[in-house]
Amino acid sequence: MTFDVKNKTVLVTGANRGIGKAILEEALQRGAAKVYAAVRNVDSAAPLVDAHGDKVVPIRIDLDDPASITAASETATDVDVVVNNAGVLKTASAIAGDAIESLQFEMNANVYGLMRVAQAFAPVLKANGGGALVQLNSVASVKTFPNFATYCASKAASYSITQGLRETLREQGTQVVSVHPGPIDTDMGTAAGFEETASPSSVANAIFKALAEARFHVWPDPVAQQIGEAYQSFAENVVEADKQEESVG
Repeated sequence: MTFDVKNKTVLVTGANRGIGKAILEEALQRGAAKVYAAVRNVDSAAPLVDAHGDKVVPIRIDLDDPASITAASETATDVDVVVNNAGVLKTASAIAGDAIESLQFEMNANVYGLMRVAQAFAPVLKANGGGALVQLNSVASVKTFPNFATYCASKAASYSITQGLRETLREQGTQVVSVHPGPIDTDMGTAAGFEETASPSSVANAIFKALAEARFHVWPDPVAQQIGEAYQSFAENVVEADKQEESVG
């Protein structure tokens, strides 16, 4: 399955800044008819409306509020592409005093939030011909960094769910993409203390290129590409291979 965003309707969570904002702008540059800017506070999307006019429609989605996700899916019934970009990060090692609380916080947004978005919007995508679901995971999905152990665990879980969605949603013609950025120049990247970062636009460009080329994994920046090259054989021969469920022990 390949997907061209031209004349399509896109929804991006966390669209008011960072990677989400870059994805919204890239979608419009590539000819999207409309982009729902899904944010916790719709007022935060006002600058996007000022810049792009009625092609940007603010809509409330808070990954901590399941009702907001359901309500958004009942409003944005014309969506062809859902990009689940919003996420959270805590700095916590596995033995930190607040490690369990940090993991619970991250799992709620990064994993349960993804599942809620997928459950709410899968029927919408199906009704509109299949479309695409894009999940922002991370290089931390496949490599744990000790100072961010709980975040890495949540991203490993979201990557696992994304793999399951790829198989499940294939039946309804929905293309699923798993995006694995490295350090990116965002507020989250600054808070994490990343020194050498890539542009959010590099992630946005890589996403739409992957949609057009029907690729599942996206490694958009130099750090991600290095990890992706090492991971490629496993990805192709295990993750993306069509294997029978009964082979799983």
